[in-house]
Amino acid sequence: MLFDVVLPLAGGLILLAVGGELLVRGAVQVAERLGVSPLLIGLTLVGFGTSMPELVTSVQAAMIGSPGIAVGNIVGSNLANILLILGLSAIIFPVAVSSNALKRDGTLVVLTAIALTAVGLLWSLDRIVGTIFLAGLVSYIVFAWRQERVVGGLPAGEHTAAYERAEAFEELHAPVLKPDAETIKAISIPISLAMALGGLLLVVFGGKVFVDGAVTLARSFGISETVIGLTIVAVGTSMPELITSIVAALRKHADVALGNILGSNIYNILGIGGVTALIAPTEVPRQIATFDNLVMVAISVLLLAMARTGWKIGRLEGAVLVAGYVAYVWWIWPK
Repeated sequence: MLFDVVLPLAGGLILLAVGGELLVRGAVQVAERLGVSPLLIGLTLVGFGTSMPELVTSVQAAMIGSPGIAVGNIVGSNLANILLILGLSAIIFPVAVSSNALKRDGTLVVLTAIALTAVGLLWSLDRIVGTIFLAGLVSYIVFAWRQERVVGGLPAGEHTAAYERAEAFEELHAPVLKPDAETIKAISIPISLAMALGGLLLVVFGGKVFVDGAVTLARSFGISETVIGLTIVAVGTSMPELITSIVAALRKHADVALGNILGSNIYNILGIGGVTALIAPTEVPRQIATFDNLVMVAISVLLLAMARTGWKIGRLEGAVLVAGYVAYVWWIWPK
């Protein structure tokens, strides 16, 4: 049992993490060597690269006919982002909130959650929905790029969530996103390309191993794949967001932690949901459509209301969020 369940889950997660890291590093190094602006790199390569573990996991699950894991990974990741990761970040250091940024990105988080909920109740994740979702993500990235290019730059706290997601990643990897001139000259494009390709292969293989482990876990213990996708798989693939947000909070950059979470939730639904629907169209499991999606919408609205209270998320509110996540997992886990 240990070999069949724990090792695939742990091994797949490690491969996803290492592969995603190599993919982002290699792709960013190539872009830097070719003179691509750091802003464009952050909004595209970093944004998509850090979502690769979740993306590959959902696509792999949908391809083998496990919609509970494919869709559960998306919805569960968004719930874990707000309740668990943002809650822990706020406990470490209170999160300051910009009213303009919250209205812009927070509102989009709610709208995308509503969109996925509507799809689950009225339609399915087919290629039409996938095309619409990806078009929405591209539009958001273009909007963020235009906003960030304003003369003099945006004031502190007013950056878009897509930008702050890249900033959160930079908290751990500053030399990757902003290398000095000598480092850029020393970068070998073939080696960087090989690193990116190797990372991609590791992510794809790790995703398969991780999904196989999740399916085996569900079957071995009689737990639905949907519950496994909403909890273990979702938290596992959200580890990059957890680490970057915690580091940002420890360094008292908690506003960046909030942007990281908002940006991740937008990318999860529009990007991961869109690509999954295009590659492997899938139904939204009834449990997710009628319960978990509604919880995601409610929690997204709660986040907006909570953030407007004094324009910050304090330690007490963070504790409430974490307690909410524990209660949610307790509620959906089979008794």
